[in-house]
Amino acid sequence: MRAKKDFQFKAEHKNPKGGLSEAGRKAYNSATGSNLKRPQPEGGARRDSFCARSAGQMKMFPKAAKDPESRLRLARKKWNC
Repeated sequence: MRAKKDFQFKAEHKNPKGGLSEAGRKAYNSATGSNLKRPQPEGGARRDSFCARSAGQMKMFPKAAKDPESRLRLARKKWNC
């Protein structure tokens, strides 16, 4: 099993509207043994946790926070944060 930090996402693994595609989640899960799931925009504990974590990333990466087309902003939009 490869280490998580060694995994590289390919262009087809990324969803242009933010987050990962189904193929990206499958590739990451099989390579690292993880269990990534689809976004949970309707609410719940996973959504609350993601929104809290990504809010911290918005502070750590102000350049991405200002860019409306950044992967971080698109993912937060997809999760309804």
